[in-house]
Amino acid sequence: MPQTIESTIQRRISGKGQGWVFSERDFFDLAGRATVASALHRLEKKGKIRPIIRGLYEYPKFSEVLGRQVSADIDQVAKALARKFGWRIQPGGAMAANLLALSTQVPARAVYLSDGPDRSYKVGNRTLVFEHTALKEAGFKLKESGLAVHALKFLGQKRITPSVIEKLRRVFSPAMHKKILADTTTATGWVRAAIQEMSNGKAADAESR
Repeated sequence: MPQTIESTIQRRISGKGQGWVFSERDFFDLAGRATVASALHRLEKKGKIRPIIRGLYEYPKFSEVLGRQVSADIDQVAKALARKFGWRIQPGGAMAANLLALSTQVPARAVYLSDGPDRSYKVGNRTLVFEHTALKEAGFKLKESGLAVHALKFLGQKRITPSVIEKLRRVFSPAMHKKILADTTTATGWVRAAIQEMSNGKAADAESR
């Protein structure tokens, strides 16, 4: 029954946590398009979810400090669109650096590399951009590897200081350090060297930097 589907969908949304962004497609394993759309419409009317852009909703995140709901997380929006359209995506350099806390700058244009078409969306006061590319460096087995590589390339070799390496080291667990190291053997020499330092692996030759 519709109410049962609505409750099931709401439980899934709640289980993902506040700030989760989603589309109808995230529930097609539960019911058909029309039934899912009706359930989401009812949840929106009840204030349980809110629309972000056409076809996307969010389980709102409330800030106790600000005393209000906060803006949708642009990375969540990007991931929801990727799931909806079946794209593979990879945060561009500026976004990757921001997501890994290697840069405090919040880019007004959040650029993601994608194997889908060029697209752009207005999300609040920011622009979400998907740029079609071959995604050569999104071919890593781990999304963490792509994040690290793109973030380091964005910063540039001259800005890779011990402080940056330490920040990168803290972002990932020790077990993930080794996985990223094993996954990035084809990365540019100085990027590979930085990842080796992060993982406490054997440093690369100075020439590779």
